[in-house]
Amino acid sequence: VPRAVEFRVVRRKLPHSIAPLAGSAARVFYGALWSVLHLGGHCSYAARMGRRHDMKLSAETPWLADPKGQALCAVLEQAGHQALFVGGCVRNAVLGETASDVDIATDAMPQQVTKLMRTAGFQPVPTGIEHGTVTVVIDGTGFEVTTFRRDVETNGRRAVVAFSDRIEDDARRRDFTMNALYAKPDGTILDPLGGLPDALARRVCFIEDAAMRIHEDSLRILRFFRFSAYYGDPDAGFDPEALAAIAQSLDGLDHLSAERVGAEMKKLLAARDPARSIATMDQIGILARILPVLSLPALAPLVALEEQTETQPESLRRLAALNPIEAPDRLRLSRKEARILADLIQARDSTMSAKSLGYRLGRDRGWDALILRQSALGQLVDQEAKSLVQSGSESVFPVQASDLQPEFQGSALGEKLRELEAEWLASDMTLDRATLLG
Repeated sequence: VPRAVEFRVVRRKLPHSIAPLAGSAARVFYGALWSVLHLGGHCSYAARMGRRHDMKLSAETPWLADPKGQALCAVLEQAGHQALFVGGCVRNAVLGETASDVDIATDAMPQQVTKLMRTAGFQPVPTGIEHGTVTVVIDGTGFEVTTFRRDVETNGRRAVVAFSDRIEDDARRRDFTMNALYAKPDGTILDPLGGLPDALARRVCFIEDAAMRIHEDSLRILRFFRFSAYYGDPDAGFDPEALAAIAQSLDGLDHLSAERVGAEMKKLLAARDPARSIATMDQIGILARILPVLSLPALAPLVALEEQTETQPESLRRLAALNPIEAPDRLRLSRKEARILADLIQARDSTMSAKSLGYRLGRDRGWDALILRQSALGQLVDQEAKSLVQSGSESVFPVQASDLQPEFQGSALGEKLRELEAEWLASDMTLDRATLLG
């Protein structure tokens, strides 16, 4: 990969951002940064093609044991069709992760799926019929059933597809080898493209030609880094072939909608530790195109402090740490999200106490602001800090407008209330009503 020299330069700079930290916290912070651009081994995709890997999922796998999903598959199989669990649920089961969505692939045409499900007493909903997807609702649970497909035409954003009766066609139109895994209703894994070894080793690799997969949909550049953050082995590094293809395909990012970019970036930032992916994206030139940031080194210390304080990952908190430029427009944030981001950045740069942060922003966002600030300063968080934020969030300013009337009216009333509130906050909320009014 031609940009290896740039990667090594970053490695020398990174430790300075954590120099103020000491002891175990510093080691955690450094560990979060050390693997930033460690390059992984090649996926050796071609060498694995056609190999058989015998693996069967446990019958106790939650989605596999669900009688509703089994009943759906039975309807398709009894009509002579294939019914295979596919994608994220199979990948996550292999990795020992929880699955959120359960998708099913079949060689039955959408019209056949609809007819069969309706006859069985289930509710088929044509949610994406033009793309071959029928959502089958069984006792309140929805299953997406999609006909095998192959790509006919791609333009870097959306594909024109044709239906197929071959699992290999369906597998080849997916993005990463770990996503091209299928499971029979009995749990037997089907691996038409040899992706199971990659999944077991937590290697995120494009299917066949990385450049071609990216050309089909440029969003896969961002998905590569998201999947690496969620499912990749941080000690193994990134697939060099994937990085080389991404570096040559950056122009495609300019044609993605802000909505798609925003959704993908928020998912990435919600990963347990996105710092390695974000730093690599910056070095390759991705962030300069989709989201220029001013404080890249601040993310890894925040992630480490979250772990130290047992704080769950949250995308807007991480976004605030990066100090992004024009994030609301570039990521198409909602008004609420944009307001929260602005509040967090302002509070991060303030000198407000933990109690004041809780009062101003509420318990959760006050805590976000506090650990944002402490991580930016290279400092740990006092053990009592969380309770102070909680206390501040429950505090009520003791002076009301009626206490100042009729002496103050209109804008003068509002100005006086703000003045007294500032005085109250400066005292760390210790002044009572009588003292403030006296």
